Amino acid sequence: MRLLGWFVMVSLVMLGIWLGFGSAWEERFSLSGAVAWLESSGSWAWLAGIGLLVSDVLLPVPGTVVMSALGWIYGPMVGGLFAAMGSICAGLVAYAVCRAMGERVARRILGDLDFDNGRMLFGRGGAWMVALSRALPILPEAIACTAGLVGMPFGRFFGALVCGSVPMGFLFAWIGGEGRDAPGWALGFSLVVPAILWGLARILFFRSKFGDGKKEEIDSPEDR
Repeated sequence: MRLLGWFVMVSLVMLGIWLGFGSAWEERFSLSGAVAWLESSGSWAWLAGIGLLVSDVLLPVPGTVVMSALGWIYGPMVGGLFAAMGSICAGLVAYAVCRAMGERVARRILGDLDFDNGRMLFGRGGAWMVALSRALPILPEAIACTAGLVGMPFGRFFGALVCGSVPMGFLFAWIGGEGRDAPGWALGFSLVVPAILWGLARILFFRSKFGDGKKEEIDSPEDR
């Protein structure tokens, strides 16, 4: 129950920030507003965009709008690369901050039972949550924080993070490059593609891990 309580608490904190400041930020960061803000940074607009996406860990930054603005400025390919980098960096920051707390602190927060259950959950199926959550509001950083807290193996976390961030980054950069508002299918696309990518990555993971015919636990110490 502590694990669920932790996740709910983190989500509520982020939701509270959105409810308190989100409308003002959304008005400021319309697509045209975000483009103007990034362009004011001159040749460093790409870095400003990545910084905004990373700040979404705590601030109510409309990440998809920033990604679209990067696409508007740099085009779908280069803008998509920067957008994906920003999303990946945001996930890494959230993961690293909670991972840095260490196992002792994490066990005090969650209790031994919930910590062990959380580690097992994120060691096995957590990658799907990480990958699919990148397209959703609030949940991405809450899941990344929880993954770090319970010590999800970094390699699995990073692989899932990339699978979720890259399609979304390039998709919304393309939307911005085309000067379009995000259509309804964008969300579905950014959910389906990460699932496919992680499914392929998981197949490759199993082949590399069990290719020698020796049975081995997925969450062996080498993965952590």
